[in-house]
Amino acid sequence: MPVYDFECADCRSVFEKLQSMSAPEPHCPRCGGERTHRTLLSAPAVHGSAAEGRNQAVRSLPACGKGCRCCP
Repeated sequence: MPVYDFECADCRSVFEKLQSMSAPEPHCPRCGGERTHRTLLSAPAVHGSAAEGRNQAVRSLPACGKGCRCCP
């Protein structure tokens, strides 16, 4: 089963959940809200030498997440 990122429309909290594609959206773990929506499919967990390549790629991304040059 894939891990999905969800966002709560009530408190704007973002959380991950392991679930099947056909499962209904979960309640928000922070506020208990029912208005959540799937945002992205999260990256799968990797181990061993593949994990080091993924870690290097993540470190090369800007901290703000917008792809700008403002971040070290």
